Amino acid sequence: MENCTGKMEQSKVNPKGKVYICGAGPGDADLLTIKASKLLSKCDIILYDRLVNRRMLRMASQDSKKIYVGRESGDPTINQKITNELMLKYADDGKKVLRLKGGDPFIFGRGGEEAEYLSSKNIKYEIVPGISSLNGAAVYAGIPLTHRDHSSSVVILTGHESIDKKKSSIKWDSVSKAADTIVIFMGLEQLRFITRKLISSGLTENTKIAVIENATSKRQRVIMGNLGNIEKKVKQKKVQSPSIIIIGKVVGIQNKIECFPPKG
Repeated sequence: MENCTGKMEQSKVNPKGKVYICGAGPGDADLLTIKASKLLSKCDIILYDRLVNRRMLRMASQDSKKIYVGRESGDPTINQKITNELMLKYADDGKKVLRLKGGDPFIFGRGGEEAEYLSSKNIKYEIVPGISSLNGAAVYAGIPLTHRDHSSSVVILTGHESIDKKKSSIKWDSVSKAADTIVIFMGLEQLRFITRKLISSGLTENTKIAVIENATSKRQRVIMGNLGNIEKKVKQKKVQSPSIIIIGKVVGIQNKIECFPPKG
């Protein structure tokens, strides 16, 4: 990809292998892009994450080597180091490496960090976007992130920042005023903290909220509530990760729009 490798000293770029940092989409295998499916069939090495639908691996060549590099909660640093080393090793061996990531690699997917690493090692790479769970979860839950009557702006946050940060970079006191719709990734474990922060910053307890578990998969569940009662509802339903949180007036439209799978 010229606009990626062009920033390196061309004489130092490894001419053999190449890494494709590729989004696999939010869960439903049918949402995989055509380009991603082509890469699955032609790459020698596939390094895939925990949230990648295993059905997608059936598209891979029988001769390809498939390596699980999924990062579990509580292991945010060591596992990434191993993944980086694997990308480098196989690219140096002249292999075509598919780094297959859930959602989109540049939306809370560490794709930027991996691209920086490969660039520092003079490894050729290409970024392949995927459908993010940002819009995948919203669409399959029947919640429009924007709406002419209810939402002209969207803010995206993470509920799980790097453990290396000494202080959160999220300005919670400003979030409620920054946009009409708030979308939070990886926020389930911090749900109590999040709801209290938003209420203290100006949102009412009646502000509508949806927690979408296993978005776009057959196990998808949508838990509806408000900032005042959603924590109790989530505990009662025993909701687990991965889950996406959507907050705002657009959540109230969910009962008017067909979701996936169809309600009836």
